Amino acid sequence: MNRISRYPTRRVLLAAAVLVVFVGVFVVRLVDIQVVRAAELSAEAEGRRSTTVTEYGARGDIVDAAGIVLADSVMRYDIALSPKNAGPVDRDEPDPADPSKTTSVEVPLAQLTAELGAVLGLTGDQVQGIIDAALAENPDSDFAYVAKLVDTATYEQVKALRIPWVVPWEHPSRTYPNGAVAGNLIGFVQADDGDPLAGVEYSEDACLAGQDGEYSYQHSLEDWVEIPGTKIVHSQPHDGGTLQLTIDSDLQWMVQRIAEAQVQAVGADWATVTVMEAKTGRLLAVADVPTVDPNDPAATADGDRGSRAFTAPFEPGSTFKALTAASVIDAGKADPLSQIVAPYRYLPPNGADVNDSFSHEDTPYTLTGVLIDSSNTGMSMFGERLTDEERYQYMLDFGLGHESEVGFPGEEPGDLHGGPDEWDNQTEYATMFGQGLTTTAVQIASVYQTIANGGVRMPVRLVDGCLGADGVLDASEVTGTRVISETAADQTSQMLERVYLDGWLADEWNIPGYRVAAKTGTAQVPDGNGGYLHGYLVSVSGFAPADDPQFVVSVSIMNPVKMNSSAASAPVFQQVMSQVLKRYRTVPSGAAAPELPATW
Repeated sequence: MNRISRYPTRRVLLAAAVLVVFVGVFVVRLVDIQVVRAAELSAEAEGRRSTTVTEYGARGDIVDAAGIVLADSVMRYDIALSPKNAGPVDRDEPDPADPSKTTSVEVPLAQLTAELGAVLGLTGDQVQGIIDAALAENPDSDFAYVAKLVDTATYEQVKALRIPWVVPWEHPSRTYPNGAVAGNLIGFVQADDGDPLAGVEYSEDACLAGQDGEYSYQHSLEDWVEIPGTKIVHSQPHDGGTLQLTIDSDLQWMVQRIAEAQVQAVGADWATVTVMEAKTGRLLAVADVPTVDPNDPAATADGDRGSRAFTAPFEPGSTFKALTAASVIDAGKADPLSQIVAPYRYLPPNGADVNDSFSHEDTPYTLTGVLIDSSNTGMSMFGERLTDEERYQYMLDFGLGHESEVGFPGEEPGDLHGGPDEWDNQTEYATMFGQGLTTTAVQIASVYQTIANGGVRMPVRLVDGCLGADGVLDASEVTGTRVISETAADQTSQMLERVYLDGWLADEWNIPGYRVAAKTGTAQVPDGNGGYLHGYLVSVSGFAPADDPQFVVSVSIMNPVKMNSSAASAPVFQQVMSQVLKRYRTVPSGAAAPELPATW
C-alpha cells in the first residue's frame, strides 16, 4: 500500500480546517472593515482626500451721498504649498525632434522654486527655505504659506506654472480707491483677517459684514487635484450691504486740502473742519488733519487715525456764548438790545472772579455788543439771569454732555462737570462763556445747526442708510427736537451777523454776496489728567446764508504757534464756506443784515 494515501481522510480534514481558519480570518477582517469600523474608516479615508473650503461673502461697499465708492472689496490670493509633496514635476514640453509633438520632461525642484520665487518676488533659495523650515518642524507638513494677498495677475502667473503642490487660496481684501479722502471717517480693517478696526468700518459692521459659505471636495492624495463631481456645498455665501454716507467726497477732498494748507502755514498740531446741512443735521464733510490713508494706516501715527471732530473734547470758549445768549433770550430774560454795564473784572456775590481777555473801562453793552466784543463779564451778567438748573437743561437740549447720534468709535460725550450740583463757584460762571466744561467739534456744529434751523435741533447724521441685496435703503426715521423758540433763534442769528460784520475779523472772513452769522473762540484742551495740553485751540463756528441758513461750518485748529488766535481759523472758515455755497449753487442773500447797536 502506498504510504502517501494511507490517511487520506485526515489530510483532507486538516487542509479543510486550515482553509476554514484562513477564510475565517479574512471574513472577520472584512466584517471589521465593512461593517464594524466601516463609518470610522470611511471618514478617515475621506478626511485624507477631502478639503473644506470657505467661500467668502464680500464685505459691502462704503459710498458717499452720490454713490461714489470710498471702500470696496477685491479678491486677493494667498499662495501656499505642500512641503511634504514638494519635488520634481513632469511637464509636457515641445519635442525638440518634432515641435508638433510633446514629450514628458522632469523639472527639478530647484527650477520650480526659482520659477515660483520669480513670480512672487522671492529667490528660489527663499522658497526652498520655507519648505525646509516646515519639514524641519513637521516631516509630514502638508501646508505652508509662501505669499499672502497677491493680486489676480500674480495669481494667474502662479497657476500658469502648473506646479501641483502649489495651491492658491482666495482671500478677500479691502481697498480704498480715494485714498485719504474721508479716511479718518471710513476707518480700516485688519489686513490678515478683514476684521474692522476703526471708523464706520467698525461702527457699521452690522451693515457691511458679509456671511461666508462653505463647500468641500475630494482630491487626489499625491497632488491635491480636485476629483470631478465630488463638490458638496454646505452653505451659501452672502455679501454685505452697501453703507451710504452723508459725505460729499468732492467737498471732503477740498475741505481737507484747505485745512491741511492752513495747518502747515500756522505750524499747528492738528485741525478739524465740520460741514453740516443746517436743515437736516447731515454731515457733508468732516475733515481731520493729519489724515489717514486706510490703504496704509500704519503710515499714520496711531493718535491721528481717528476723527478728532468726534473724539477730542475741548473747552469751546467763546463760540459757546451763542448758546448762553440763545438760552437767555428763549427764557424771556433778555433780547439783542438788553443792556448791562460790563466791567473788566466782575466779582459775583458767590465769590467767583471773572475778567475779560482785554482791558477796558466799564462798558454799556447790549447783549449784541457782548457777543461782538466777546466779553466774559458781560455774558456772565446776562447768564446769571437764569438758574444753573435752567442753563444746564439748555446745554443738554442743545446736545451737549452726551454722544451724538452718530455713535462714532471712540466718540466722547463731553464733560459738563456733573451739572449744577457739582459746580463750584467759579465753574458756575465759567460755564456761561465756554470754560469749565468740554464739548466736541461735532457738538458745537450741532449747536449752531439748532440756531440756524429756527431752534430745532436735528440728529447729527453721518450715515444715510444701509442698502441691502434687495436694493432697499434701510434708513432710520429722522425727526427734530425744538430746543429754543424760532424768535430766540432768529434774534441770536442776527446778533451773530453783527459779530461777523463788526467783529475784529471782519476782513478775514468776508464772503461777498452772502449774509453770514459766526463766532470765534479760543479754548484750552484737557490732557486727560486734570490739566491742559500746551497751546490753545482756536475756532470759528457759523452758518450761511444767515437770512435762509443752509450750511454750518465749524473750524478748530490746535496750537497754531505762528498765529495763536482765532485769526488762524478765520481764513479756513471763509474758504470752506465759500466752496460750500458755490458747490451747491446757493442763492445769494437779498436784504442786508439788521442794524443792532453794540452799546447804549
